[in-house]
Amino acid sequence: MISEKKQKFSQTNMDNRQKGIICIIIAALGFAFMNLFIKLSGDLPVFEKAFFRNLIAAFVALFIMLKNKIPFSTGNGGLKYLILRSLFGTLGIFANFYAIGMINISDAAMLNKLSPFFAIIFSIFLLKEKPKSFQVLCAIAAFIGAVFILKPDGNILTSLPALIGLSSGAFAGLAYTYVRLCSFKKVPGPVIVLFFSAFSCIACVPFMIINFKPMTLEQLAFLLLTGVSASIGQIFITKAYTYSPASEISVYDYTNILFAALLGMLFLGEFPDAFSLIGYAVIIGAGVVMFFINKKKASA
Repeated sequence: MISEKKQKFSQTNMDNRQKGIICIIIAALGFAFMNLFIKLSGDLPVFEKAFFRNLIAAFVALFIMLKNKIPFSTGNGGLKYLILRSLFGTLGIFANFYAIGMINISDAAMLNKLSPFFAIIFSIFLLKEKPKSFQVLCAIAAFIGAVFILKPDGNILTSLPALIGLSSGAFAGLAYTYVRLCSFKKVPGPVIVLFFSAFSCIACVPFMIINFKPMTLEQLAFLLLTGVSASIGQIFITKAYTYSPASEISVYDYTNILFAALLGMLFLGEFPDAFSLIGYAVIIGAGVVMFFINKKKASA
């Protein structure tokens, strides 16, 4: 009888893990299409692109809250962490969208995926968490991989867009650290998404007023598709982590790089060079190693 219960429990865990893997891959595809549509929207100002990306995400988060009757609560003193999460998340989007417009979307996506390694660094100071030695080594390896993507040649104008792309990963890592602090304060997930999306939209408005550029219907369509794709990514990555813990499925998030590279080649004629491919391999390798060591330690 006990054996049957264990078998049933194990099967349930496996089913949930498979669901989590499927959801995180769908999320990765959604974010890859977001990068593509941002690029296809043309030479519009970054703030206009960010506004539409977050406007739709705000409505989606509001719909989820109303549907599930989730109150707008900032938890137990979580408001300041919500503001900081939103501030750094907004800066991360600005930097990421700028980089997407200037370099290959696969390079921009890879630099943005450095956020978990930046989160390790920021957690030392904000969460007082001491990283393990293998995490430090993986972070160092990831930053070495980033150098291959940056390809610094002494001309700051050449590497500036890539450096801004790198900063998007840093801002995202800082934002995710504050997401954890929000969760410690019992702030509901949809509230974090709604607050961040609304904050970003409001932050874009002054810049849009100063430097608004009229858009064509085609550009508007691409911006709306950007928002839809980003919302799909956010919804499915949230669902993924409700099915299974990050220690079991987070490594599959790197499929975003594969999708971004394929979309870039198919629709934009972008082909990563040898140095970028080496950088991808090093960063993904560091992420995979950290994933399996974390998983092994969690099992132990």
